[in-house]
Amino acid sequence: MSKTPRQYFRSTGKLSLLTLALMAAPFAMAQDAGWYAGANIGQTRSSLDNASISNSLLGATPPAITSISEDNSDRGYKLFGGYQINKYLALEGGYFDLGQFDFVTNTNAPSTLNGNIQVRGVNLDAVGILPITDKFSAFGRLGVTHAHTKGSFAGATTVNSTRASDNNLKVGLGVQYAFTDALSLRAEIERYRINDSVGQKGDIDMASVGLVYRFGGKTPTPVAQTYAPAPVIIAQAPAPVYVAPPPPAPTPIPAAMPQRVSFSADSLFDFDSAAVKPTGRAELDKLAANLRGVDFDVIQVTGHTDRIGRQAYNLKLSTQRAEAVGNYLVSAAGIPASKISTRGVNGADPVTKPGECVGTKVTPALIACLQPDRRVDIEVTGQR
Repeated sequence: MSKTPRQYFRSTGKLSLLTLALMAAPFAMAQDAGWYAGANIGQTRSSLDNASISNSLLGATPPAITSISEDNSDRGYKLFGGYQINKYLALEGGYFDLGQFDFVTNTNAPSTLNGNIQVRGVNLDAVGILPITDKFSAFGRLGVTHAHTKGSFAGATTVNSTRASDNNLKVGLGVQYAFTDALSLRAEIERYRINDSVGQKGDIDMASVGLVYRFGGKTPTPVAQTYAPAPVIIAQAPAPVYVAPPPPAPTPIPAAMPQRVSFSADSLFDFDSAAVKPTGRAELDKLAANLRGVDFDVIQVTGHTDRIGRQAYNLKLSTQRAEAVGNYLVSAAGIPASKISTRGVNGADPVTKPGECVGTKVTPALIACLQPDRRVDIEVTGQR
């Protein structure tokens, strides 16, 4: 197969530049770390030089080639697994099978040479991720492959079999859409550099689609939402007490006031997590113990983040943390879900004062200064 302009892929150089550009995206404070696995299937196309392969197999003084009939496309697949280090970078390894490519060479001898080449192997890639929305992202990859190429060639009187294993680069681009936190669909194009088993190099491109499953990516079950009215002070009218004249004024019974408790998010959750950790459960158990014997109307749970990061992501994280606290109070303290209302605030209600934490560049000092803003507020309205 003589090299021709690609009809559906860009050149390797352009793919490499775009891949490196994606991997250079800035590191974010929020991280989406975790393991994942998946599989892709698609169409492959080779650019192997079958004329050169034929000449190398037809002898020291090969006859002139009159025509070559080529089948340079097939179906390929890959199986992969990886670890996402943060929302911008992942490492991914896997197994690939790029299919089989056939050709028939006719010479003026007259004679023919029938050949086929099969390619499969393993790879390790660095994947740079560019989030576009909460569900949709683009990615580029740059990696190394260890490919095994098997060639089978039959002439008029001879049959040859060749094998080659070699390490080469691969590049790729793709997009991914998350149906849920656990399941995503991806589509991508990749270029594999391979040894053609007779000492030459060539490219095989694969366009494929596949599914990705993220371990531990299930969405937390939300607490039933209720929209509570403004807290109402519940008061019990005192009965007048009469003594010898002149009677004193009635002594009022203090009205029940809302109880408000604020927890540091760092004490309840690990960094960028919405799962209540053991020390956080202990704090919530103390609150649940204090609520025993209280006839409450509503418990309002509000999650807060600081102003660092994207507002949409902060709102999602603060909402998930509020829901996680509400779920724990339901499961551990037996509080009816209908009495709990949860919401998230994306850093819009800070505790720190304006000008107290100066700067926009993310530094350890700024993160420490904004720590009071990362919290969960619980307000209980009722009567003991």
